[in-house]
Amino acid sequence: METNPIRLTEWSEGSGCGCKIAPAVLDQILAASGSFSQTDPNLLVGNSQKDDAAVYQVSDDLAFINTVDFFTPIVDDAFDFGRISAANALSDVYAMGGKPIFANAILSWPVEKIPIELAAKVLEGAKSVCKTAGIELAGGHSIAAKDPIFGLSVNGVIHPRKIKTNRESKEGDLIFLTKPLGIGVLATALKRQKIQEKDYLNLLDTACRLNTIGSVLGNHEEVHAMTDVTGFGLLGHLIEMAEGAGLSAKIELNKLPLIEGIQEYINQFIFPDNTYRNWNAYSPKTKGVQGMDLVKLCDPQTSGGLLISVSPENKTWFEETIKSQNQVAWEIGCFTAKEEFVVEVVQ
Repeated sequence: METNPIRLTEWSEGSGCGCKIAPAVLDQILAASGSFSQTDPNLLVGNSQKDDAAVYQVSDDLAFINTVDFFTPIVDDAFDFGRISAANALSDVYAMGGKPIFANAILSWPVEKIPIELAAKVLEGAKSVCKTAGIELAGGHSIAAKDPIFGLSVNGVIHPRKIKTNRESKEGDLIFLTKPLGIGVLATALKRQKIQEKDYLNLLDTACRLNTIGSVLGNHEEVHAMTDVTGFGLLGHLIEMAEGAGLSAKIELNKLPLIEGIQEYINQFIFPDNTYRNWNAYSPKTKGVQGMDLVKLCDPQTSGGLLISVSPENKTWFEETIKSQNQVAWEIGCFTAKEEFVVEVVQ
C-alpha cells in the first residue's frame, strides 16, 4: 500500500458501488421520469429491464453495448482507485456476454484541494486495466467539483442472438459465482484504518480482476443468464435474476466463497452502512437468513464477480470451460419454481 498523505476515502461518505442510490428510490426516479417507456425496436436492452448495460442492434449480426459506471473513492491510493473503477465498469460489458472495444473516462476532481497529480494517477490506473482488457481509454469528460469521482463509459460489441441478460434463467439451472464476497467489508476496514496489509492486497486482487470469462460464455447457449454482483450485494442481484425469470432461487450459505479474513472484520461490526440498506430492501423476499449472515449476502461489492445461470446437464462442460480460461467459479445454489420467497438461504 502506498504511503499517501491524502486519504481519498476521506472524501467519500459511501465508497465504490456502496454509494449507489437505494433500489426502491432508483425505481421511483426512473418511473417518474418515464425511463421505463422505450419504443425503439432496435434498443434490445434498456431501462425497461434491470440489466447491466444497454444494447442497441445496428445490423443482423452486430449490436453495440454501452454502460456507464462511476463512484467515489473506495481506496486511498489514486492508482488503485483508477484500476478498480475501470475493472468495475468493464464488468458490465462482460456480464452481457460482450467484448469491450473502447472506453471514455468520467472525472470529477476538487482541483483546489487535492493535487491534480493524483487525478493523473487515477487515469494511469484506469489505463493499465484497459490495456489488460485490450482496449484504449479513448477520451472522456472532466469537471471541477467538491467530490472526487471517477469511472468509465464503456462501449462493446456482441451478436444480437448471443446477448446474456439477467432474466433468462431456467428452472433447475445451477448458480455459479466467479469472485469471492467481502469487498465492501474490506473497503470499510480500510476507510476506518483497521485493515491489515495482506487483506488490502486481497481487496485489490479481487476488485481489479477482470470478468473476461463473460465474453467467452456469451458464445455458448448452455449459459442462460448472467449479471455481475455490485452495489446491491449478492442477494439483491440474485433476486433481480430470479424475478426477471419468474423463478425463485435456493443458495447454500456454506458454499458462498468469501475473501480470506473478512469474518474477523464482521465480528468487529466493520462493514458498510449500506449493507443494512440492502437488507431492508430485500429481506421481505428472503427466507432462512440468520443473524449476521446478512452481511455476507448484502455486502455491496465493487467490481464483484459474475452470477451465472447454467443448465445442470452442462455442469461438467462449464467447469472445464472455466478452468481452460484460468478462471474460477463456485457453485452456490440453483433456480427453482416460483415460491413464496424469492430466495431461500439454506444453512
